[in-house]
Amino acid sequence: MSTFSVPRTAFVAVAAVAVALTALAGCKDTPSAKGADPATAPASAAPTSAAPIAGAFEPEAALAEAQKAPYAATMKATTEVAGREAATMSGRANLETVFTGRMEVRTAGDPAMWVETVTTADGNYVRDRSKAGDGWVKVPRSADNQASYAGYAKLLLATGPSAKKGMENQGGVPVYHLSGRLDIDQVASVDPRTHRSMKAKGVTGFDCDQWIDGQGRTVRFDQRMDMRGTPGANKVLFSEFGPVETFAQPTKG
Repeated sequence: MSTFSVPRTAFVAVAAVAVALTALAGCKDTPSAKGADPATAPASAAPTSAAPIAGAFEPEAALAEAQKAPYAATMKATTEVAGREAATMSGRANLETVFTGRMEVRTAGDPAMWVETVTTADGNYVRDRSKAGDGWVKVPRSADNQASYAGYAKLLLATGPSAKKGMENQGGVPVYHLSGRLDIDQVASVDPRTHRSMKAKGVTGFDCDQWIDGQGRTVRFDQRMDMRGTPGANKVLFSEFGPVETFAQPTKG
């Protein structure tokens, strides 16, 4: 591994973002409260209109559809620590199946890092774009690198009727808003990698908001947690859904 010069903190950032996938979100810019776009409104905000939303559905039926077939999606995410942006992630990945995809991760701080990753069925390929001349290096992938966002939604529903916040509109798409608090050990059944990572950071549970479409696909996923006294948040936005894609080993260059 001597040919690979990415600091260990880069791997931490990659792992954290991949969670958020687990998880990290496209709603970085915060509009003013007046005239705010519903897609970027605070999680606690009520729908902008009391009128029924066309295409309304029940979340249980939508989730049953989501788990019938995996899919690919574009992900845009942010991780915040103590209210400040710590990392961003963007790329495309396969979801509701063994995780594969291509991502770009940028971390804040000094020095800032820019890491590109390709996760295939047999490994993770990483290169440090912040250093000229650094090429791809293969590192082992976790056997449990798989997260079920439908599984997260089912965990929220299991917390009780208060989790069902009702229909809203995100970017012109009717979605169902779920919200609640999950104990960290509950997460082990749907996202073992995140469970392991968060528990190591002292996270005992987190508040979670999730928006799903009529096919049970997650459109937005927000987490808020405490890491040994430091507040943190992961925010993820999903779009451009399609069939599962193949992500191959990257070529040199």
